[in-house]
Amino acid sequence: MKTAISIPDDIFKAVERLAKDTHCSRSRIFSDAVREYLEKYRNERMLDALNRAYSEPETDDETAWRRSARKRYAKATGAVRW
Repeated sequence: MKTAISIPDDIFKAVERLAKDTHCSRSRIFSDAVREYLEKYRNERMLDALNRAYSEPETDDETAWRRSARKRYAKATGAVRW
């Protein structure tokens, strides 16, 4: 897909140099940069969600479930308690 975007001159010139040095097209460089930016954004959103989920204290039910799960895991795997 083709599109037109406005880019500051200094960034455009830097991308031109990078494209020449790496023998890649500008389109490839911009696509890779946006792909990396999107991945970073998704990771930050995931981290925020995890931080929210784990920032609240464990409820009594969650504690009981975790302890029960730990016992079942130890029994199923023959895990040795340290």
